[in-house]
Amino acid sequence: MRENIGFIGAGNMAQALIQGWLSKNLIKPEEIFVSNRTEGKLIKLTEQHGIVACATNEEVVDKCDVVILAVKPQDMETAVEPIASAFNDDQIVISLAAGISLKKLKKLLPKNQHLVRLMANTPAKIMSGTFGYCTSSRPSPGGAQALNIRVERFMERMFEPLGLLVKLDEGEQYEAFTVATSAGVGFVFELMIYWQEWLEERGIDGDLAQNMTVSTFLGAAELARQSVPQSLADLQSQVTSKKGVTSAGLLSMREFEVERGLRYSFEKAALRDRELAQD
Repeated sequence: MRENIGFIGAGNMAQALIQGWLSKNLIKPEEIFVSNRTEGKLIKLTEQHGIVACATNEEVVDKCDVVILAVKPQDMETAVEPIASAFNDDQIVISLAAGISLKKLKKLLPKNQHLVRLMANTPAKIMSGTFGYCTSSRPSPGGAQALNIRVERFMERMFEPLGLLVKLDEGEQYEAFTVATSAGVGFVFELMIYWQEWLEERGIDGDLAQNMTVSTFLGAAELARQSVPQSLADLQSQVTSKKGVTSAGLLSMREFEVERGLRYSFEKAALRDRELAQD
């Protein structure tokens, strides 16, 4: 079933989803409606993909069956409160904002029963995204069951083609997913920057150093993907000979407690997620 999909906000995540959906022919450009606080990103999206640019957030809500709130957490109330009455209870409303709970969404949009929290990451644009979601509806006799099925079918139809889709419980599970997959992409890029810089310091050209780094991470990830259910520890042992080059490097990483540093970074990100929820 074709449904018009609207985005309030045209940031990186909205752009990634639009690009991914159009690449997979999951939706037509004329079925995507986007509004944004400034015109620049709207003009870019219209020129690149032929989507429908909307002058106001109300126009998006009026024309769409599914509305995706792609605004920053601190901008959610400002964006939604003035137009809350424009939503109808048949619309699916999906929030991409970290820290905005379903309870908060329900307070902002009391009429809507199809509320979804979705955490996504930018690899969606190349069909390698990771998506975690939770819903406000729960299976029960009658209407709520139908609501739940409609939401889940929409999520499966639109997000599974772009990568891994996981349904989660709101709370610790969702928070962990947010940190490990959405923020996690940034953490991986940070590690890749270290790799590239180390190679450049040893005389390797910048473009080549980047290609070498990307190939190493990509190869390791693809090997791990194709080796499931073999554990990551087993795969690591296959490239680590006793007293060899890899072993020496791993020993140093463990002496410097790299794992502890990464875990601390994860916890700091999780703390910020909780702060956004409180704010």
